[in-house]
Amino acid sequence: MAAADGIWALVPAGGQGQRMQAAQPKQYLPLLGRPVILHTLERLCTHPRIRGVIVGVADKDLHWPALIPLLVRYPRFLGKYAGGATRAHTVMNGLRELSKRAKSDDWIMVHDAVRPCVRHADIDKLIAAVGDGEEGGLLAFAVSDTVKRVDNDGLVIETVARNGLWRAVTPQMFRMGALAGALEKALREGKEITDEAAVIEADGGHPRVVACHPDNIKITLPEDLKLAELYMKQQQEKS
Repeated sequence: MAAADGIWALVPAGGQGQRMQAAQPKQYLPLLGRPVILHTLERLCTHPRIRGVIVGVADKDLHWPALIPLLVRYPRFLGKYAGGATRAHTVMNGLRELSKRAKSDDWIMVHDAVRPCVRHADIDKLIAAVGDGEEGGLLAFAVSDTVKRVDNDGLVIETVARNGLWRAVTPQMFRMGALAGALEKALREGKEITDEAAVIEADGGHPRVVACHPDNIKITLPEDLKLAELYMKQQQEKS
């Protein structure tokens, strides 16, 4: 990847995290004494290759203002923008916001607000693997468990061969113009959008999968907070 290529990060954070059964969205729950999203933004803002980071939050998010004074210490944090009705709309809004600063052939990393344990080393691997290409790529875990397909009653239909199966995680990294164009097309056509890589795939692309450390977990359920705390403590000890 050429040194002149700009790399930016976008964090969609408009979700409410209802599966956590908590009084506040999961990105604001405490992790080692600080909100989850603050850890996530810190990981991105302190990576030397990322020029700037923006976060998309809901218009009526009452928890976000408390974080603003805590983010002043990170010069690469560029602020928040208005999220959309869905994750895909929030990402689209973010791409439009970043287009005021970035070029179409710059790179955009989209990262989940609730993946606070992502390692700089894995971000480095993603950047190196994507290289000077146009297809982009994503971090992922190889599937190691036996996978079953079931019917609506929970009965097994078949065992799915796990060779070549990966669990997509984030960051996912693509050329800004390519992602914006593919995402706008997918939204216009009403396609189901599961992640940014799927959007690129639907437009004919073939993103590269990059294996990452298994501690890059997504906090979705209450027990995930305890696991994230353990992983972060382990990372601190090794560093």
